[in-house]
Formats: sequence, structure tokens, C-alpha cells
Amino acid sequence: MAAFASSTASGLATIFYSPSLNPFTGQATFSSPFRIRSTPRIFSGFHSLRRRGFRKFSQNVTADRFNSFSCNCLSAVSTSTIDYEFTDGGKEVELRLRLKTGEILSPKDISVDADGTSLAVKEKRNGLLITLLETNQLFEKIMPSETIWYIDEDQLVVNMKKVDGELKWPDIVESWESLTAGMMQLLKGASIYIVGDSTEINQKVSRELAVGLGYSPLDSKELLESFSKQAIDSWILAEGPDSVTEAESSVLESLSSHVRTVVSTLGGKHGAAGRADKWRHLYSGFTVWVSQTEATDEESAKEEARRNKQERDIGYSNADVVVKLQGWDPTHAKSVAQAALSALKQLIISDKGLPGKKSLYIRLGCRGDWPNIQPPGWDPSSESGASQKFT
Repeated sequence: MAAFASSTASGLATIFYSPSLNPFTGQATFSSPFRIRSTPRIFSGFHSLRRRGFRKFSQNVTADRFNSFSCNCLSAVSTSTIDYEFTDGGKEVELRLRLKTGEILSPKDISVDADGTSLAVKEKRNGLLITLLETNQLFEKIMPSETIWYIDEDQLVVNMKKVDGELKWPDIVESWESLTAGMMQLLKGASIYIVGDSTEINQKVSRELAVGLGYSPLDSKELLESFSKQAIDSWILAEGPDSVTEAESSVLESLSSHVRTVVSTLGGKHGAAGRADKWRHLYSGFTVWVSQTEATDEESAKEEARRNKQERDIGYSNADVVVKLQGWDPTHAKSVAQAALSALKQLIISDKGLPGKKSLYIRLGCRGDWPNIQPPGWDPSSESGASQKFT
């Protein structure tokens, strides 16, 4: 199974996932968030990437007429040691890798290559170049030219300046653990809705997200069946799909004022999210469209996502984030959830006002005026309603 994810608010971000890429699972030792360097010691070498050339990794960021960017959702990390310390000091992050004891290394034995979201740290040992850590997906972007490194006794210290100094890094790499921890500061309590044609996929992905984020899991299918005392299929046979759609719309209305929830919605033609005219209350949270695709590569999936967004008669096209799945395996639900979080992270970082705007939309009554929120008193049923956008 492969997954592609796209954010759709301020451009198009595409993320490729393949099970062959395993997330880094080493344990990080977190130091005090206020400490960047330890007590001064005798340093062996002091190097800045500003004073020497550094190898360019395959560029993850592209600028085109869609203002799009792409990256791998699971970081490919290789390391010969997991003994490292990581510290977020605000505008900078520091990585300390423990070197092999009993050996005297010179700066010539160390190689540190950095790009915007990539880092490779290697040491020369017995004539061989050993990889200490290599990732193509740092938690967020850094300024490569501001990277410095030095040897502090038995540790290699790499200091990197963040592009976004306000964003707290839980770890050096983007992983399931760092995303679930780091997204709390970005979501600011906003809920997440999982939409798509498959109720089963929606349920499994939403449960993984709820557990990871510590949010309350809510399932519209379970709520509807509990209320009606019958299975959805029986309900459809008895009263028709429109009856189920209207009932789920009422459920979504009641949930729209909730915070810190992950809501799984009904899939198929009877689901409210599939109807373009039933999105009034779905706009209250961040929506993730999980969609299966026959695309075999990232670019094809990205192009398919663009076409989907133009099909305005499909309710799912209103989603904030699109996750494209090449096949489906329930055991990979967490990987799909990680792809969704990675795309949501990019989306919110590109416009940090989005969570606050969602909150404002809720406070004004979820009137259906997303994304151009109108002033208080605006009547959605009146064509002559207020025309000035409210911020």
C-alpha cells in the first residue's frame, strides 16, 4: 500500500508514503528547553556550513504556479547509533551524537551535510565512512547556511537554525511520535473530521489519530445506529439513503461545537460528507479526505488531487487535506494517519491563522460562509447579506 496526501488551502502539498520506508524509532534524550549548549569545554573544531560547500540533497520543495510543495511523509532515517540528545532552544535546535569512545577524531573525520529538510552526519573510521544519522525529513525546515557543528569531547554537536522559530520541535525527525506531540501546538484544540467513500477506512484512521493526539474518538455510524437502534444498511432499506444523510447532518451539527475530537463520518452515497450542500458544519474542524487511487507515483496522485478539487459537485472536494491510498490494508491505518498529520502540519504552518479562523467560524454559528467569514448578523439565506469579509 502507498499513500499520497495533499493539503488544499494555500497551495497543493503532496506526500508519498511507502511501507518500505520505516520511521526512525530511536529514543531521544530531551535536555532542558532553555539550554542550547552545555558548560563550555575544550572544543575540537568549530565549523559552519556558511564557510564551506555542502552537498545538495534531492530538493523537496518546488515552486510552481500552484505554489505547491512535496515531501516524504515518513522520514527515511539510517543511523549506526541511536545514542543522541536533542534540544529545542527556541530559534535553534541542537543535536548531540555520541562518538565512539577511545578514538581521537579530527574535524576532517566528520561530514555534516544539511539541506532545508535533510541532514546527514557521517564519520570516517578505519578508512570507511560510517553514517551516524541520515534523514530526508527533519521535523521542519532549517536554514542550511546557518548550521554549525563542533566536537565536544566524545560528542558531535550540530546546531541548526529553524526557519520558524515559534514552532516547537518534539524531536529531530518527523515521525508518528513527533507529529502527534507537535500537532497539539498547531491545532489549538480544533477537531478533525475523516471523510471518504469507505466508512471502514474512515473509522480505522480516525481511531489512530484520536489515540495518537489524545483526542476523543467519535463515530457518526455508531452514534446513528445507537440512536436508531438499527444498522445503517437496514435504515437505508427502510427509509432510503436521504434519511440517513439528513440524520448524519444533524449529528455533525451537534458535534460542530466540540473541540479536541476526531470524528469518523459515513462513507458512500448515504454519507453527508459526500454531499456538497451538507458541509456547513464540517467546516468547523480540519477535514481529511481519504481517497483510494490507481496512481502509482506521487506526481500522478498530485494531478488526480487537482482534478478532484475542481469537481465541486463532490462534497469531499471541500476537504482541507486529501490522502490518496494505493490499495488498503487495515494494518497500515497508522501510516495513513501519519500522512494526514504531516499534510495538516504543512497546511497550518503555511497559514497559522487557520485554527483561530475555525474557532471564529464556530462562535458565529457555523453559518456556511467558510472560508470567507461574514460579519455577525449575516443571513446566509439572504442574497443581499453582508459582503464584507470578517476577520
